[in-house]
Amino acid sequence: MSVTFAIAVYVIIWWTVLFAVLPMGVRTQGEDNAVVPGTPESAPTAPRLLRVVVLTTLISAAVYAMLWAAVRYGLLDLEALVGRSPN
Repeated sequence: MSVTFAIAVYVIIWWTVLFAVLPMGVRTQGEDNAVVPGTPESAPTAPRLLRVVVLTTLISAAVYAMLWAAVRYGLLDLEALVGRSPN
């Protein structure tokens, strides 16, 4: 796996995990009865984005490590997935 491909895969994993982690533990303004004028009730009261970024990075690193191990130890053949023959 080339470095460029590895970085691209990690970025895709990171963004996918971000959208899975983003709604976890969020309380809306409607749930807290603290709606700020001009915002929807569904807006988060305290988004805690640093926590989301750290959690996303940790989960993404674990998922990427599992993918890397699968490729490294021959459980997953990337060349066969893209239809190239190894030369």
